[in-house]
Amino acid sequence: MESISVFDMLKIGVGPSSSHTLGPWRAALWWLEEIEDKGGASSLEKVEVHLYGSLSLTGVGHATDIAVVLGLCGFDPITYPTEQIDNHIATIKHEKTILINSLKSIPFDFEKDIHFHQNFLDFHPNGMTIKGTFTDGSFYEENYYSIGGGFVVKEQKSEIVEETTDTSSFPFPIEKGKELLAYCKKENKSISQIVLENELSLRSEDEIDTELKAIWNVMLDSIYDGCHTEGMLPGGLQVKRRAYRLHESLIGDSNYSNTEEWMEAIRNTKVSFRQILKWVSCYAIAVNEVNADLGRVVTAPTNGSAGVIPAVLFYYLTIENHNAGFEEIKRFLLVAGEIGALFKKGATISAAMGGCQAEIGVSSAMAAGALAELMGATPEQVLIASEISMEHHLGLTCDPIAGLVQVPCIERNTMGAIKAINAAEIALHTDPAHVKVPFDSVVNTMWETAKDMNTKYKETSEGGLAVSVNLSDC
Repeated sequence: MESISVFDMLKIGVGPSSSHTLGPWRAALWWLEEIEDKGGASSLEKVEVHLYGSLSLTGVGHATDIAVVLGLCGFDPITYPTEQIDNHIATIKHEKTILINSLKSIPFDFEKDIHFHQNFLDFHPNGMTIKGTFTDGSFYEENYYSIGGGFVVKEQKSEIVEETTDTSSFPFPIEKGKELLAYCKKENKSISQIVLENELSLRSEDEIDTELKAIWNVMLDSIYDGCHTEGMLPGGLQVKRRAYRLHESLIGDSNYSNTEEWMEAIRNTKVSFRQILKWVSCYAIAVNEVNADLGRVVTAPTNGSAGVIPAVLFYYLTIENHNAGFEEIKRFLLVAGEIGALFKKGATISAAMGGCQAEIGVSSAMAAGALAELMGATPEQVLIASEISMEHHLGLTCDPIAGLVQVPCIERNTMGAIKAINAAEIALHTDPAHVKVPFDSVVNTMWETAKDMNTKYKETSEGGLAVSVNLSDC
């Protein structure tokens, strides 16, 4: 039985895409580890990168080539200063050399050593190969697959090897929603309490709190930065940032000097249905504008859907419950992480496999269930909220214009956030005995829909808005 930690589902990384940016970055770091027993970076004289399928078709728009190079440099996507990316890449392109793992400089040409292949590898649409040639003439190459959410796997003799946390010690191994509910009933605990017990088998509570606070701080910073940054997004579409002006119209003449004061200022603004819609949309847009600008966000469960969970949680903190603090944040993230894990096990969180229902749909379901628990829902109602949210994202395509995580991706995060709040409210007034669509059924339906979906609607930019909208129209 596959068990997934909350910290596998919620990762700190760099935008714009978890599958096309963070995953390839992590694959390159994994490759550096694997060549250690062959002499390591100091024995290399050449490196080639081959990108296949979706990583090739939309790779440039998702900065896949840049991510792999930064990984080969040995940089950590959690801590690397994102403001240095442009200058670092420009230097590599100009000098045509790369400092592998920060140890050895070798020749490297973006145009000649990164290869984009239109064909797909058999195992997964997001395939890539890294090949290194050593000074003694030997070489090492490996195929990696970025399967969504920053998860990376490789195929070895029919066995799938994945870089994830060892969760074999979980006291409550969970594969399906019905098993999670059974544990809640037997132990008389909430979903967040069950998930916490699992995490405690891996880390102390202090360690869990420290990591969750780090995740929340990145989420909060991405909302704040997005709300306070003007300008155009990179990539050529000339998409103008909107969170800044929207925030300016909502916050008025409030004075603040940090995020805590800012939260209080928001709590003191006018509250009406229209204002709530605007605030939630502003939060989601802010995060995904930061993501589109190669900024630091939390993969939740992907970068393309990174704005939904922060927007819904920040809505709860600034509008729904002014007295809420870290305990509510902790419960929210624990529940959200577990729901995301259930979708990853039973379906997919990769747009290249399932379209945007696998990204925005899953993030909305995660946020809906987490919000429902904070609002007093039973474990059954938590999963009802998640089911409702996913039910109304089924079939959502992934068709980014020019392969950029901008149009329609940024706006879709606002829709996912609003649906999550609505789903939670409906679930609170739903009797589980009368539910017609169980949570596990919607997970299975999402997976069946994903398999039936035409490939051109799965993050290839070969269908939908990506082809029906002329770039000149933008």
